[in-house]
Amino acid sequence: MTQKLKIGKYTARYPVIQGGMGVRISAGRLAGHVAKCGGIGLVAAPGICLNSPFYNGKNYFQADAQAFKDELRKAYEIAPDGIIGVNVMVALSDYEQLVKAAIEGGAKVIVCGAGLPLSLPELTAHAPDVAIVPIVSSLRAAQLIAKKWHKSFNRLPDAVVVEDPDTAGGHLGEKMENIGTGEYDQYATVRQVKDLFRSEYGVDVPVIAAGGIWGREDLEHALAEGADGVQMATRFVCTEECDADDAFKQKYIECKPEDIGLIMSPAGLPGRAILSNQDSIRQYDVDNATPCRLGCLKKCSYKESGERFCIVTSLDRAQRGDVETGLVFCGTNAWKSDKIITVQDVFDELFGEDEK
Repeated sequence: MTQKLKIGKYTARYPVIQGGMGVRISAGRLAGHVAKCGGIGLVAAPGICLNSPFYNGKNYFQADAQAFKDELRKAYEIAPDGIIGVNVMVALSDYEQLVKAAIEGGAKVIVCGAGLPLSLPELTAHAPDVAIVPIVSSLRAAQLIAKKWHKSFNRLPDAVVVEDPDTAGGHLGEKMENIGTGEYDQYATVRQVKDLFRSEYGVDVPVIAAGGIWGREDLEHALAEGADGVQMATRFVCTEECDADDAFKQKYIECKPEDIGLIMSPAGLPGRAILSNQDSIRQYDVDNATPCRLGCLKKCSYKESGERFCIVTSLDRAQRGDVETGLVFCGTNAWKSDKIITVQDVFDELFGEDEK
């Protein structure tokens, strides 16, 4: 019988969270269909208002909150009883506003990475039914979060996502020089985090493995190694329901393993992406003298000094189909995509035989 995944007050039929992919790659349609199929679907916060009817070119932060709630509404139209949540990067300028908007929009789970969400229990105190889930890559980060949350708010995470920086896509919670050295052991970290909560707090907290999860074999390996579930993002890009343009999906289908590598984001974090066009991403901003119009990140080298490139507009271009000058984030398994399928097809591959 398939292992279920309980996070806070919510129990998913399958132990799968669809990872948050910013700037409308995982918006309401994808999150809704993942939830409908029995997983946990996440609407990603970064740049959610871009390419939406709420943004008029001047009202970024107001439109961000409106668009966030609207995508949650769309997701619940698809899966009225589904477990639908959000991913909100701590590094966002409007992080607190987006957490508030997520609660107002009915999010059942709030997942936070790209920084330590030390204030998250305070931001969600008025909504105790909302499950709060930090993303970490180390035992040390989990210890810091648990200590702060327990001491200041008498709260512990409802689950913890342990993300493998050697395989995950998008922004990564590790220094560039430490990625790909072969020293990181994802499942040792999963077990250490589980033990932290058992030994120091006397509770079992579900720990979710993220990064490098593609097929049934990966899922079964993760569960066998002590994870309570998996988070999958790259796997859901080449689905009909993914909110990205078809050209974005085609970039995954055409890429080779050697096309995937690391960039340094203006957010000050490494990121994994398809790198075949990395020079033209920066060149677009140079040619168009792109100003920092949005101020989307608390800290950004492009905002502060014009270094690197404007990340949110480069991701927006890619989401809309301009994959020549846009940034295409992905995990190390993106090259395994060979055709467009449905979200249900992914779940059938992962769990189909269990249903017979």
